[in-house]
Amino acid sequence: MSAVETPAPPLTQLTEDDRLFQHMVRQFAREQIAPQVRAMDEAAHFRPDLLRQFFDLGLMGIEIPEEYGGQGGTFFQSVLAIEELSAVDPAAAVIVDVQNTLVNNALLRWASPEQKRRYLPRLAADTVAAYALSEATAGSDAFSLTTRALDRGDHYLLTGRKLWITNAAEAGLFILFATIDPAAGYRGVTAFLVERGFPGFQVGKKEDKLGIRASSTCELILEECVVPKENVLGETGKGYKIAIETLNEGRIAIGGQMAGLARGALDHALGYARERKQFGKTIGEFQGVQFALARMATEVEAARLLVYNAARLRDAGRPFLTEAAMAKYYASEIAEHVASQAVEVFGGVGFTKDYPVEKLYRDVKIGRIYEGTSNIQLLTIARQLLGKSGE
Repeated sequence: MSAVETPAPPLTQLTEDDRLFQHMVRQFAREQIAPQVRAMDEAAHFRPDLLRQFFDLGLMGIEIPEEYGGQGGTFFQSVLAIEELSAVDPAAAVIVDVQNTLVNNALLRWASPEQKRRYLPRLAADTVAAYALSEATAGSDAFSLTTRALDRGDHYLLTGRKLWITNAAEAGLFILFATIDPAAGYRGVTAFLVERGFPGFQVGKKEDKLGIRASSTCELILEECVVPKENVLGETGKGYKIAIETLNEGRIAIGGQMAGLARGALDHALGYARERKQFGKTIGEFQGVQFALARMATEVEAARLLVYNAARLRDAGRPFLTEAAMAKYYASEIAEHVASQAVEVFGGVGFTKDYPVEKLYRDVKIGRIYEGTSNIQLLTIARQLLGKSGE
C-alpha cells in the first residue's frame, strides 16, 4: 500500500517565529499607533516618536542582515508587518513598506560592498528612505524619464523633478532614477543613491491627499544635484532592471497592505454588527448583514492566500511575477469593496469621521493606483498567461 502524503499546511499557517513577530507588530499597532491615527490623519503628519519606535522595534530593517544592524528576517516577515500595520493604519504601513521592500531590498541585491557598509546600518538604525521613480510624464510608462544625469568625470549632475515620492518629507536617502542618455530609452536609465544633503537637491511640495494622509508624498527638485560616481547603484544603464525587479516584489507588499486594510475594515464591521441594535436585536442577527460579512470575510481570506503565496515564492527563489500581479490586483480590488461594505454596515455613522471605517475607505483608493495600476497588473497577468499558452 502506498504511503499517504501529509497535506501541505495552509498558506496562512505561520511558523513559530513568524507568529511571534506578527503578534509583536499587531500589539504595537493596536496599543501605540491606533490612539494616534485620527490626529495624524487630520494633521497629515506622522508622529516622529512612532517613527523612532519603528526603528527601535527593527521594523525598518527587517531583511537587513544582523551584521549591518538589521533583523536578518525574511521578505515574508516584511509582508506580515505591513499587513498588521495596515489593519490599524495603512499610512503607517506604507512607511515600513517602502523602506523594506523597495529600498532595503534594492540595496541588498544591487549595492556594492562599500555601499552596503555605508548605508544599511543607517537604514536599520535611524534613516528613513524613499524610492524616486515617478515623474509628471512617467507613471505607468515608468521609463519615459526626463530627469537627466550628466557625466562630469568623478560625479554626475542630476537635473529634473520627481513627483509622488512616498516618505520624501522624512527621508535621508533616496534611490533616484535618471537617464544618462535619453536617446537610449530605457537602456539609459540609471539608479543613484542620493542623500538629502547633496548640493542641488531639495524636497518640494507635499501633496494634500485623499487618503494615507499621515504618510508624506512630495515632489523632489534636482538642480544640477552633485552625486558622486560611487553612488551609482548597480551599473549605469541598468536602472530599469533594478526598478522592474524591485517593483515586482513591492507589489506583493502592496497586496499585503490592502489585505490588512480589508481585514481591519472587516473587524470593525464585525464589532459594530455585534453591538448595534435595531428592531430589538443586533444587526448581526439579520441575514442580510450576515451575508455581507460572510462575503467580506471570504474575500479577505482569498486575498491573504494570494499575498502569502507570492511572498513565499519570492523567499523560495521561485518565479513569482504572475502571482505578485494577481495578489496586488485582487487584494486592492477586494479591499475597496470590503471597506465600502464596512461603511454600509455602520450606516450613517460610518460616513462620519467619528468611526474608523471612513478613513479606511479613503485610504483604500490608492491601492489600485500606486506601484502599478490595476490595469497594469491585468496586462502583466495576461501577457504571462499568453506567453505560457504554448508550453
